[in-house]
Amino acid sequence: MPERRPQVVLVRHGETEWSASGRHTGTTDVPLTDQGRRQAEALGRCLKDWSFVLVLASPLRRAAETCRLAGLAASMEARDDLREWDYGEYEGRTTADIRTGRPGWSLWMDGVPGGETAERVGRRADRIVAEARAAGGDVALFAHGHILRVVAARWLDLPPDRGRSLALETATISILGYERETSVITRWNMPCR
Repeated sequence: MPERRPQVVLVRHGETEWSASGRHTGTTDVPLTDQGRRQAEALGRCLKDWSFVLVLASPLRRAAETCRLAGLAASMEARDDLREWDYGEYEGRTTADIRTGRPGWSLWMDGVPGGETAERVGRRADRIVAEARAAGGDVALFAHGHILRVVAARWLDLPPDRGRSLALETATISILGYERETSVITRWNMPCR
C-alpha cells in the first residue's frame, strides 16, 4: 500500500451578515452571526479526528473565531497571506449592485478599482501553498471564500483567476492532496452538520 501523503484542509469561515447577503467582504472585519457560530462548532465535529501539524488562519475575526469555535485555537497561527481579497472600491457591495454601473463585471476577469489583482492574491496564495507543502503533515487553513479558491487553483498549478471555477460556500471543508505525485483536489465544498 502506498504511503499516505499530507493533505491540506481548507476551511471557509461561518456565515456573517455580509456573506449571507452576498456583499463582498474583504478587509472589513465583520463577526460571525449566531448561525455562523453554530456552523463553526459543527466544523469542529467534522475536524475532530484530524491531527494537524500546522493550523493557519486569517487574522480577520470571522476566520479566527471559526478556528476557535472549531476547537483548534490552541495551535492556530495567524497569517496575513490568508486575508480575503482586497475588494477596494467594491468592498461591501454585491455583484448585482456593481453590475448596475459595470454590466457583466467579474472579480476574476475585471478586477476591482483600488483593490488587489488576481495575480497579487495569487502571490499570497503561493506563499501559503509553499508553507503547507513544507509542513511535513496535514495542515488546516481557516480563511475566506476567494483566497481559498485561489489557494486551490495554485495548489493545482493553475493561474489564480481559475479559482473562479471553484465555488465555495461558507462553513465548508475542502481537501487538497495528491494522486501519486500530482496535486489534486480530493474533496470540495463539503458542509458539516
